[in-house]
Amino acid sequence: MMLEWVHGRLLFWVPAPAWPVTSIVLQIIVLLIPLMLAVAYLTLAERKVIGYMQVRLGPNRVSLFGVPWLRGWGQPIADAFKLLFKEIIIPAGANRTLFLMAPVLAIGPALAAWAVIPFDPVRHIADINAGLLYVLALTSLGVYGIIIAGWASNSKYAFLGALRSAAQIVSYEIAMGFALVGVLIAAGSLNLRAIVLAQQGGVWHWFALPLLPLFLVYFISGVAETNRAPFDVAEGESEIVAGFHVEYSGMAFAVFFLAEYANMILVSALASVMFLGGWLSPFQGLPWLSPLFARVPDIFWLLAKISFFLLLFLWFRATFPRYRYDQIMRLGWKVFLPITLVWLVVVAVLVMLHVPPWFSGGA
Repeated sequence: MMLEWVHGRLLFWVPAPAWPVTSIVLQIIVLLIPLMLAVAYLTLAERKVIGYMQVRLGPNRVSLFGVPWLRGWGQPIADAFKLLFKEIIIPAGANRTLFLMAPVLAIGPALAAWAVIPFDPVRHIADINAGLLYVLALTSLGVYGIIIAGWASNSKYAFLGALRSAAQIVSYEIAMGFALVGVLIAAGSLNLRAIVLAQQGGVWHWFALPLLPLFLVYFISGVAETNRAPFDVAEGESEIVAGFHVEYSGMAFAVFFLAEYANMILVSALASVMFLGGWLSPFQGLPWLSPLFARVPDIFWLLAKISFFLLLFLWFRATFPRYRYDQIMRLGWKVFLPITLVWLVVVAVLVMLHVPPWFSGGA
């Protein structure tokens, strides 16, 4: 990028060979800024939603620019500044390098996976053929941040929390992966954009209906993958306090906190793309309703579906008690894994027999 003065104005231009890299960097920035804002305000939404469910007000003091009807909207910004100015204390016996690296390993995959998420037919950073494989590979790396955090802290509580969390994530990742393999078989493609296009034609063509068991397994496994209630055995006030990040403070703790909410949004986005038609309108194919919503941007439907799944995340936390460790392991290995294996065989047989309308191999 070069700067120069032209007729009293400061202009910049990018050399032609560097433009593709510059374009990608700009796209990443345009994606990450709204995503990080969504992560911050999801914390406010959680406190508000759970407050309403428990007949409380939730945050209602910190406003934006003193506007009365925005009371509470400044709370995430206030929390961010508070954590930003807190000291990061590193335990005496901790491995300093790994201790500081762990939060980055936790949030990095959750953000990098968005590179292949299609927001509409043309808006995406990378439209790669192996998009589903890319997402599975990146989401598998998140567990390393948790394990390293627990081990590098040199704390028995953190280490026990990391072991419990790692066992849970690995257990449910298998069922989660098999559930997505069912989508791969039904759509006949690893490309996320092609998977959405394979669901065209209306709600009855979305994979959530013919793949209902896999859809339920995927979303519940996604809740477990993010260590959210009722699967939050990685932390327990009466047992291991905050779990793997008990020794973290300041922005190092905040990054783990952001990683959890970023993973929630990612799981919701993947559930929308894989099973609910992504950016496709739910009124597609309906002669009376489809023209009424023809002017609604495609990205609106994707964001609406993501918001629905996020509401379920918050609802679960306010509703269900925490499961015991043995209950979580039994559900993952003895219930979800057999269900996904059996249903994969059913889906494969239907695809081989060309059973319409959903199992057409993407044709």
